[in-house]
Amino acid sequence: MKRDFSVKIQDDEPMNHLKQSNKTILVAPLNWGLGHATRCIPIIQALLDHNYVPIIASDGNALELLRKEFPYIDMFELPSYHIEYSKTDKYFKWKMLISIPKIIKAVLAEKKLIQQWITKYEIDGIISDNRLGIYSAKIPSVYLTHQINVLSGNTTWFSTQCHRYFIKKHNECWVPDVAQDPNLTGNLGHVKNTSLNIKYIGPLSRMKQKELNKKYDLMVVLSGPEPQRSLLEEKLKNEVLKYKGKVIFIKGIVEKTQQNETFKNVTFYNFMNTKQLEQTFNESDLVLCRSGYTTVMDLVALQKKAFFIPTPGQYEQLYLAKKLENEGLLPFSLQEDFCIEDLSKINNFSGLPKIDFKTNWNDLFKVFEKM
Repeated sequence: MKRDFSVKIQDDEPMNHLKQSNKTILVAPLNWGLGHATRCIPIIQALLDHNYVPIIASDGNALELLRKEFPYIDMFELPSYHIEYSKTDKYFKWKMLISIPKIIKAVLAEKKLIQQWITKYEIDGIISDNRLGIYSAKIPSVYLTHQINVLSGNTTWFSTQCHRYFIKKHNECWVPDVAQDPNLTGNLGHVKNTSLNIKYIGPLSRMKQKELNKKYDLMVVLSGPEPQRSLLEEKLKNEVLKYKGKVIFIKGIVEKTQQNETFKNVTFYNFMNTKQLEQTFNESDLVLCRSGYTTVMDLVALQKKAFFIPTPGQYEQLYLAKKLENEGLLPFSLQEDFCIEDLSKINNFSGLPKIDFKTNWNDLFKVFEKM
C-alpha cells in the first residue's frame, strides 16, 4: 500500500507587482548529466508565466537540451567543468580529485563572466543549479540543490563543507523536496541546524501524468556523464533483447537531429524532447533508469514503477536507491550485477507515493523584488 505524504500549498494569482515585473533572471544549470537542466525547465516556465524574462547559461548537452526546449530564449555558453567518471567505481573519487583544478578554473572563469553579464545584459536576478561561480552580491542570487549534505564516503564532511561555502554566497537555497518527514531526499536535503536560508519548494518535474493506452512494456532511460552512460548502454542493449515485451530505449545523447531505429523488440532513440518523453513515459508500463534525483521527481509526478541502476561510484544515487528500496518503494541493482530478470522484483514494491505539493512561485520570486 502506498504512503501518501501530501502538502497542499495554494498558488495565488500573480500579484500586480509580479505581473509588471519584466525583470531579467539568469538560470544556469550544471552540465552533469541532464538532470540539472531538465529540473530547471519548470522554473524557467514559471518565470515566463509570472512575466519575468529568463535567459539561460550552461554548456554541453545541458545547454543543447534547453536550446531545444526554449528556442526563443537567449542562451549563453559557460565554461565546462569537464566532469568525467571513471570506468569503475573503485577509481571514482580519484577521478574527481584530479578534476578539481579544471573545476576551479571553470568556476573562476564563470565568476568573472557573470560580473560582466550583469551589466551587459541587465540581469536582475540569478538562479544557479549547482554552478559554483554563478552568484553576485549586487543582485539577488538563488542556489538550487537537493544536496545540502554531499555524500562522498569518508570525505563527506569535507565535501559538504565545501558545498555549503558556495551555497552561503546566495540569498536563498531552494531545495526541490518537502520539508517534513517522510520526504524524498532524506539526509541529502535535510539538516537539523544550519545558518543557510533554505526554502523547500516541492519536487520539480517537467512531466505530467496522463491516462494513455499502454504502448510499451518497458522504457529504458539513460543519462549521466561519460563513460558510465555508454557502459550502461552497452550492457542494457544486450539485456533488453532477452526481455519478453516491447521496449523503447532512450540513450540520452542530445544531438542536432533525432534518430531512431528498431531491432527485434526494441526501438532505440538518441534523445526525446519533453513532450515526446512525457507521452512515452505515460505509454510505458515499467521504467529502467538511473537513480538520479531528477529522475526520482519525474517518477513521482508520473506515478510510474521503476527499477534503478545507480551510477557506479556516485554516492548520492546509491544512497537514494537504498533509501527507496528500504522504504519498500522501488528496487535497485548495482550495475555489474544487473540482469533483465531482476525487473520482476518491481512487483514486490509499492511504487513512489503521490505528493500533492503546489509550489508557490509568487512567494519564491519575491526574492527578485527586494532590490
